[in-house]
Amino acid sequence: MWDDAFPSFLIGLREGLEGGLIVSILIATLVRAEAKSRLPQVWTGVLAAVALAMSFGAVLTFSAANMPTTAQEAFGGTLSVIAVAFVTAMVFWMRRSARTLAGEIKEKVTGALAMGAGMLVVTSFLAVGREGLETALFLWTTAQAAGESAGPMIGAGVGIAIATGLCWGLYRRVLKINLTKFFTATGAVLIVVAAGVLGYGLRDLQEGGVLPGKSAYAFDLSRSIDPSAWYSTLVQGVFNLTPTMTWLQVVAYVGYLGVVMALFVRGVRGATAKPAKTVAAAGAAAGAAAGAAADVAAEPGAGAGAAAAGPSGVRARRRPVWLVPAAVVAVPAVVAGAVVALSGSKPAGAGTVSVSERDCGKGFTAPKPGRQTFQMHNTGDKASEVYLIDPATNAVYGEIEGLAPGTTRDLVATVAGGSYAWRCVPTGGKAVTSAAVRVSGGGAAKPVVPVAEADLAAPLTAYKQYVNQGLSTLVAQTKQLSDDMAGGDLNAARTDWLTAHRTYASLGAAYGTFQDFDKKINGRTAGLPDGVHDKDFTGFHRIEYGLWHGESASDLKAPAAQLATDVTGLQKAFPAQDFDPADLPLRTHEILENTLQFELTGEADQGSGTTLATADANLAGTRELLGVLRPLLAARDARLLSVVDGDITRMQKLLDSAHHDGSWTPVGQLDPIARARLNGATGQLLEDLAPVPDLLEIRKSA
Repeated sequence: MWDDAFPSFLIGLREGLEGGLIVSILIATLVRAEAKSRLPQVWTGVLAAVALAMSFGAVLTFSAANMPTTAQEAFGGTLSVIAVAFVTAMVFWMRRSARTLAGEIKEKVTGALAMGAGMLVVTSFLAVGREGLETALFLWTTAQAAGESAGPMIGAGVGIAIATGLCWGLYRRVLKINLTKFFTATGAVLIVVAAGVLGYGLRDLQEGGVLPGKSAYAFDLSRSIDPSAWYSTLVQGVFNLTPTMTWLQVVAYVGYLGVVMALFVRGVRGATAKPAKTVAAAGAAAGAAAGAAADVAAEPGAGAGAAAAGPSGVRARRRPVWLVPAAVVAVPAVVAGAVVALSGSKPAGAGTVSVSERDCGKGFTAPKPGRQTFQMHNTGDKASEVYLIDPATNAVYGEIEGLAPGTTRDLVATVAGGSYAWRCVPTGGKAVTSAAVRVSGGGAAKPVVPVAEADLAAPLTAYKQYVNQGLSTLVAQTKQLSDDMAGGDLNAARTDWLTAHRTYASLGAAYGTFQDFDKKINGRTAGLPDGVHDKDFTGFHRIEYGLWHGESASDLKAPAAQLATDVTGLQKAFPAQDFDPADLPLRTHEILENTLQFELTGEADQGSGTTLATADANLAGTRELLGVLRPLLAARDARLLSVVDGDITRMQKLLDSAHHDGSWTPVGQLDPIARARLNGATGQLLEDLAPVPDLLEIRKSA
């Protein structure tokens, strides 16, 4: 988390110090002008600026959350580029304007004093508001890059807190800082951070379809670099450099960094002749109030009478003190709420569309481009599936399953330029496709290329062949295990038990097909009234318990012989068992779900301490399954395959690190960091595998 926090910490520290210096100069100017009674007006303006910045951040966050995925990416990418422009301008502006900043603000405040209270509020609001908006925008972009990490918010909070303390020290003259060196150093680091944000933003624009080159990779190191390693997270969090980057990202990063850093360094060298003025301007302005405050303190009544009474000495009726501050907070909050409410409102409706064999698509007219909500009403007498498709390719933009007769449900889909039609598939009935409509306009919508049952025939055949070979191997291995028990060789039995169990674990995609054999061969104690001593506790885990809990070979002879018999029975039954092709995509995710639940928690361990070996076999089975599905996945999301391959490599390295000299480290004996990394890598792989079942779901066609 700390690596994600650093860029936000830096922006919070720098922007907080800039804003704090401006507030200090405002206060110092008023105190020196013996107008201390006007300080609440300054704080009101500052409060309004903070409220505006927070409201702006809320609008960005909640508006983006209600957009379609591609629109979110385009929106986020655009704001990232804008944030880079603001940060770049801020760095150069501060370097150029620091020497005259105090004088300019003092001149504005003096003019505002002569024009009335409202103008002083406006002056302080404008002086601080720009810093607040810049901070909100940049923090939002860094938070987007960090995903769900809380690092950016924590980093920003710490940075702003430290900046507040520094400003207080400067104001009270208890602290001296060479502000020239501070802003020069932080400016250089911010340019490096901004280069990474620019690359991240351009990648978002590519993902959103705004810029080309989405698949034109300059390099892809995902298979050779572990993104979960400390050095990877550091580079990604601080610099936004990832193991995979497109040519546009690389060129933009190098170009921006080279040009902007060169200009910045040249400007710094040109300004070294007068470094003291920068420090003096801000430092003197920030500390001037201390001496001036003492002067005003000697006359505590100064200015108070004029503020309290009118020309005739009669006290004027004053508005409540809290009214204006409350208003300046409430107004931007209400406006932000209204914007969020409008952006989060239900997507534009595109009318009610009928679903049935007779009326499929009735009421469908060409919608406008963008995110649309279609009200799908089943007018037939059968439950139905309904798909919004491209009639030329059968690609699916949206779907509803199990729409009951007489019911209405919303189908939300993103529509762009192209042809669209509805496909209705009643239960037990014939698929019907409506007439197509043409939508004019731009935008980007990413449909899913449909998969028919025939498309999974070749992968299923290949995988069944793999399972048959694995079962043949398993028959021989369990026979050897039975022979070990019969010969009383428990040491050989422990070795052969692990070998056979890993073979079975590598066939995980077929466990739903094995029917009752799976419970006999690899059942656990869950649901058994007598636990490990229950008569129905059989198979690998029963033998494991006995081998590692002091049972004799004669005690385990019968369970081992029964295991060999059950495996032989499975081998004979498997060719005739019904293997649903739709199970293949589902198992890519489910195998490792079970691994995370049982093996990586140690719940499946019955004493051998080898659950990581089983996890390794599960990973091998997942890799084999993805291998037979690879052609279908490559045609639908080649990028996903690349990401998953990197995830598998990462998880494999972590498992290999727990395997030494033929033995496996028990999962409970892993150090906390290693165990957290393994769980994290498995969770990331599961997250990246999650789209596979949807991408390869069998969809009926006409």
